[in-house]
Amino acid sequence: MADRPARVADVHEIAAAMPHTTRIEGPKGNAIYQVGGKSFVFFRTPQPDAADPDSGERYPDVIMIWVESEEDKLALIQDPQSPFFTTNRFDGHLSVLVRGKDIGRIGVEELTELIQDAWLSRASKRRAERWLAEQRR
Repeated sequence: MADRPARVADVHEIAAAMPHTTRIEGPKGNAIYQVGGKSFVFFRTPQPDAADPDSGERYPDVIMIWVESEEDKLALIQDPQSPFFTTNRFDGHLSVLVRGKDIGRIGVEELTELIQDAWLSRASKRRAERWLAEQRR
């Protein structure tokens, strides 16, 4: 099957399918996916740091996804074709932001890899090694 544009529903499905993942609800009902108590995908509530530059209206659909390194973050946010971005609030934070409305600019395969890498960056070393070994089989 050919890759297709990603959807917000895919973010939920892929994150929930990772082992030892717990979905919790934030104070405003936003989904947060965690492994070992550490978030790796976080659906943000509207915040002042991510807003329309003309109207000032806060984006209601921002998803935060952890990355393994600053280099990974820069590769995603500096690519002009990429829907990923960051804000000053996240300087030094190993995560990227993406609007739900823009997630279709990447395919499901890239989204899967990104979320798996996010999970690996937050999982315990033992869990990460076990999952990687199972993937090689």
